[in-house]
Amino acid sequence: MNNFNSILIANRGEIACRVIRTAKKLGYRTVAVYSDADASAPHVQLADDAVRIGPGPVGESYLVPELILQAAASSGAESIHPGYGFLSENAKFSKLCEEHNIKFIGASEDMINRMGDKAMAKTTMIEAGVPCVPGSEGTIPNFETCIKVAKKTGYPVMLKASAGGGGKGMRAVWKEEDLKNAWDSARHESKAAFGNDDMYIEKLIEEPRHIEIQIIGDSKGNACHLSERDCSIQRRHQKLTEETPSPFMTDKLREEMGLAAVRAAEYIKYEGAGTVEFLVDKHRNFYFMEMNTRIQVEHPITEQVIIDFDLIREQIKVAAGIPIIGKNYFPKLHSIECRINAEDPFNNFRPCPGKIIELNSPGGHGVRLDTHVYAGYTIPPNYDSMIAKLITTAQTREEAISKMRRALDEFVIEGIKTTIPFHRQLMDHPDYVAGDFTTAFMDSFEMSEIEEEE
Repeated sequence: MNNFNSILIANRGEIACRVIRTAKKLGYRTVAVYSDADASAPHVQLADDAVRIGPGPVGESYLVPELILQAAASSGAESIHPGYGFLSENAKFSKLCEEHNIKFIGASEDMINRMGDKAMAKTTMIEAGVPCVPGSEGTIPNFETCIKVAKKTGYPVMLKASAGGGGKGMRAVWKEEDLKNAWDSARHESKAAFGNDDMYIEKLIEEPRHIEIQIIGDSKGNACHLSERDCSIQRRHQKLTEETPSPFMTDKLREEMGLAAVRAAEYIKYEGAGTVEFLVDKHRNFYFMEMNTRIQVEHPITEQVIIDFDLIREQIKVAAGIPIIGKNYFPKLHSIECRINAEDPFNNFRPCPGKIIELNSPGGHGVRLDTHVYAGYTIPPNYDSMIAKLITTAQTREEAISKMRRALDEFVIEGIKTTIPFHRQLMDHPDYVAGDFTTAFMDSFEMSEIEEEE
């Protein structure tokens, strides 16, 4: 049993607030960290203690493991919850926490390394008997090998950065004459983003759905799944909205994907909350894509459809050595999440940091708003543009969409541009309403100018 009485939250924004609230509810002392840009942020006020860790840029504050560990030492924090993003999947940071006798409420160094390297993760999943996309076995040493593997796999193919994430270092290639340019540009982008230009190849799955399975495992080797989330509405591989259950899912497919995700977690003896992500083709064949060894942005919709389930609470319990019940869960309701970003959807989703002049939050039965912003808050340019997550939950998908329309209409943010108009138009799009969409949905989506003029 791991004994700790205080938790430092190595993050900011809504996820820091989210973790602090659950930790305090469980009786833990909480410690926030903040950069100069976040000195007056809500998570600083919510925590029992707060420690400054540096100036606004992430490379001088939230992304520096040594600064976080210094904050833990000075505040007496015995454990660290990394939230998502930042250091949540940083193997070095996980190891440093262990070396300093601080409980890392997340994956171990070994687990992050094994699943963070996408080529290694694919090899591991093949060993576990989890369906994987055909392609290269591990990384590709040179372009000559790349040509051979692509030809053997069959076009179209997808070049992927082994250390990638967020769509960086990925290129779809439809014919051999385009392969060299794609190889060079993907490696260059990957090197710049991750300091690593290792690449691998997979068969390009056409018309796919992006469906992920939430799992949780404990230190005893037990694992269970909490059903699926459909994350197919994306722009440049960045998720825009998510829902559970997926309108594409069948009972048979849900059972098969759930068992595959649990098999993956048990094979690697995964401890904590994680997500096994799959691509599902139009014939409902599913293939392992990657595993995220952290809490996901979209975790609230899983909590909403499984009565009285708090994933942050479960993370903390597992870290404290408490075994999970080991039961697979299935949705009882329908829930949708819209990510609200400080971006202009009428101008190619250009980031729009600045001061919020007025804010009116939606409410009512089945409406949840996870946010850290308020009227008068200035959104700094240093961080991700997401400022809120709006979640609606109802008995049926139709009711959840209707409730989301109303909530978006109520949600007023003045002073900056946001993606609220995009989500409002999405909720009326006939293909979305019908549940007929793939990861290519945004390629043909066009914003109507009517709402902007109003």
